[in-house]
Amino acid sequence: MMQKNHRYYKWMLYATLLFIILFVTLLAAGESTFSGVALVLFFVSLALGVRGFENLKGYSYSLWIFAAVTVSMFFPQYFLGIGNFQFKKLIIPLLQIIMFGMGSQMALSDLTNVIKMPKGVIAGVICQYTIMPFLGITIATIFGFPPEIAAGVILIGSSPSGLASNVMSYIARANLALSITITAITTIISPFMTPMLMKLLAGELVEVNFWKMMLDIFNMVILPIVAGLIFNIAAYRHTRGRAMILQLLAYFAIIVLKNLISINAGDLTGAVIIKKLASDLLLFAGLPAVAAVAFRFFARGDKTLLDKGLSFISMAGIAIIITIITAAGRDSLLDVGLLLIVACFIHNTFGYGLGYAVARFLLRMPEKDCRTIAFEVGMQNGGLASGLALQMGKVATVGLAPAVFGPLMNITGSTLATWWRSRTKED
Repeated sequence: MMQKNHRYYKWMLYATLLFIILFVTLLAAGESTFSGVALVLFFVSLALGVRGFENLKGYSYSLWIFAAVTVSMFFPQYFLGIGNFQFKKLIIPLLQIIMFGMGSQMALSDLTNVIKMPKGVIAGVICQYTIMPFLGITIATIFGFPPEIAAGVILIGSSPSGLASNVMSYIARANLALSITITAITTIISPFMTPMLMKLLAGELVEVNFWKMMLDIFNMVILPIVAGLIFNIAAYRHTRGRAMILQLLAYFAIIVLKNLISINAGDLTGAVIIKKLASDLLLFAGLPAVAAVAFRFFARGDKTLLDKGLSFISMAGIAIIITIITAAGRDSLLDVGLLLIVACFIHNTFGYGLGYAVARFLLRMPEKDCRTIAFEVGMQNGGLASGLALQMGKVATVGLAPAVFGPLMNITGSTLATWWRSRTKED
């Protein structure tokens, strides 16, 4: 059986050679439609083929992303909408599901690591919200991008750490606990930091409503994470008694805070706020609790099953978001595509390098912590940036940099993580 599977993976790799030759031939003949199909099949067969090799299978997901991007570039009309329904309306719900998954895997103990390793956490958070935003504005200025494209580069730099950084830290045998803590904290403070940085650095490029952006981040990120945390409490009952009550009160306070922010954002006034508060409590507190009870009853609280399901949904969700944004911004991407790819590559890799250098040479941190800081700084939450671009009504321009940055960081991150892992001696 093993031999048959190995043969299958080899045939998939042989197919990649055939499809790339077919692509070049059809492209030279001016058959753009069929050449697009050949290129998609190339990425699909390559994604399947590399799964048969231990050192390469980590690239499979990124190759699926490239396949999705290729489809949306050659056939954008199929990813814009059906009838009057526009697919870009799916971006926010998908992002909320991904953030819910993040929250369901967290516990309050994850944040207590701040006390255990304050130096690493503080360094990671400061580096995240200084290096990447100012790299973003520097790169956007040097490349001379149009204002809205430049704002997208700054936006991806002003976003918090991405979940992929935790995966790469694990692969690289870095400090996973530190990675999770930095990701959690940068995400929690993102409603304040991201709008502030965008107002400061990109305010002259696009209109930035500070309070509206803060409210959007609460809706897209913070409240879904709170819902996940409540699900975690109800599903696994790690916390009981006074500690559980205090946590639930804190989550209730966050929901109330979000609705108070809506006053400044001009989104809600008067009695409508009470109605919206009740709706948020039902959606982000009541439903997660009911879902947790159902999960305990039907799945017997099987954490492995939940982890696999949420992991698949998260990866599929990111792929769908990137596909929709690429299709919507295809024309703009054709104009600045190559330059934007180069810019995002520099942004991403310089983030790794500067994050590592600060931790290693300035702060004299252990090697594992240095690797962790590198991933936390260099890998951004592209989903959040894409959602904010959508809320700004500029997903086809501001949203392009996040769409390009996401696949690139997965490729570079997995490459770096694999290399570092090979240089780490087994315990």
